[in-house]
Amino acid sequence: MKKLYLSIFASALALFIFQSCEKDLPQRLDYEAYEFATLDEDGGTWNPVLLNSPGQIGIPAPEATTSPAYQAELAAVKAASGQITGDQEAAVRYWSSNALIRWNEIARELAAKYNLTPAPNADGTYPAPNAMNPGQYPLFPFAHPPYTCRMLAYWSGAQYDALMAAWYYKYQFNRPAPYAADASITTHLPENGLPSYPSEGATIAAVSQVILSAMFPLEKDFLAAKATEHKNSLIWAGMNVQSDIVAGDSLGRAVAAVFINRAKTDGMANAQTPRPISDSLRAAAQTRWGWHWENLETPQRPVGITPFFGRVRPWCIPNVEAVRPVPPPAPGSAEFQVAVAELQEIADNLTTDQRKIANFWADGLGTYTPPGHWNRFAADLIVKYKENPLRSARTFAYMNMAIMDAGISCWDAKYYYHYPRPAQVIPGFKTILGIPNFPSYTSGHSTFSAAAATVLGHIFPAEKARADAWAEEAALSRIYAGIHYRFDSEVGTTQGRAVGNYAVEVAKVDGGE
Repeated sequence: MKKLYLSIFASALALFIFQSCEKDLPQRLDYEAYEFATLDEDGGTWNPVLLNSPGQIGIPAPEATTSPAYQAELAAVKAASGQITGDQEAAVRYWSSNALIRWNEIARELAAKYNLTPAPNADGTYPAPNAMNPGQYPLFPFAHPPYTCRMLAYWSGAQYDALMAAWYYKYQFNRPAPYAADASITTHLPENGLPSYPSEGATIAAVSQVILSAMFPLEKDFLAAKATEHKNSLIWAGMNVQSDIVAGDSLGRAVAAVFINRAKTDGMANAQTPRPISDSLRAAAQTRWGWHWENLETPQRPVGITPFFGRVRPWCIPNVEAVRPVPPPAPGSAEFQVAVAELQEIADNLTTDQRKIANFWADGLGTYTPPGHWNRFAADLIVKYKENPLRSARTFAYMNMAIMDAGISCWDAKYYYHYPRPAQVIPGFKTILGIPNFPSYTSGHSTFSAAAATVLGHIFPAEKARADAWAEEAALSRIYAGIHYRFDSEVGTTQGRAVGNYAVEVAKVDGGE
């Protein structure tokens, strides 16, 4: 099996480019508003994720640009953009030319905010978040990696379908943007040349508000305020009239509802199992393999994180069996002893660079987790290549669907094989980043990262080597931290690439290549 080795240059490059992420996750990406590299005029003919077709959800035809109603809207935009205040101009700059970047940041910020484990009760038991009563301690949700990858997959998939629908109607109705209808209108963003009905910005805001409110119910007021500001900024910037925004908002909400309906029945509600089921998985592994994982927390949680996440409905892989890895080496075997010796050698001689890599990729409590880390990378590439919102949504969607599928397949392997962590079987062994509350094989970081890198390498071919280097470094980081054996990371990387390739095959035939 090929070993995960990186040159010092590749490791240093990844750390240098994204070192700002290390100390303060998440953070805002500062970028100049840009003109889109392409408009993808045929985007309304692409194949959606869940919709039957881009035109499945109807919207009314817009008023003619010569109508009194439209002329009144145009005058309102002219007045607003011509008398913009400092605060309004700041909002326009914040939302900028591709608001998917900002909404993705907001999603990651919320993941980090809610990625906290509850403290134990006085009797040594642990309380669990309750979706039916999200404000009761511990607050709902606990945005651990499975929760976060699922949230990002639904958010980005809904954005992709909604923007595909928006493109369909934009080029069906071909209503000119306000600045094209009246050249005297002042604009505060690049004039992108897109037809303005329905507003892509309002579509993005509506999808984000609906999906993220469902995922983070205690943040509904915050999200509503952000969506309102975003939609208002489109008028202040001179980019849309009010009826453009109303149509985009309506379309976005309708598409988001389709994705919410899928989420209700995808199996996530049963992912966190009661103790008897968790115990049965452990007993089955002991019978099947002769080993099982034990939670090393004190006090011990009776159930690991989401034992049935491996049974949640995937997006692109046909089933978990299609990508389930071979069994890991038996504890005590020659291959196992080699992996143990390596971990002990690293722990005894950990270098500064290895510690930096472990910390950079830690993505633990209070962060936006490994899926969020890869969304930050994707956002950087979207801006670098000046993708329009539809194409940006496509990038986020395929990457995040692959990441969620990777999480599903990884968690299937974790609880199917129920493999013990190094600290469980190596006497006196200490990690540098704590011990995750779920089995060892395969590595989640490795699987998430390889799937994401595979998709990003396909979408941005010039970045493939760099994305693969990031994924390999993420896999190595868990070995350096003492959290995973080398075979956890290597097999997880192979598993993640297989998952990513399924997403790539779907992308190749969706019309957007």
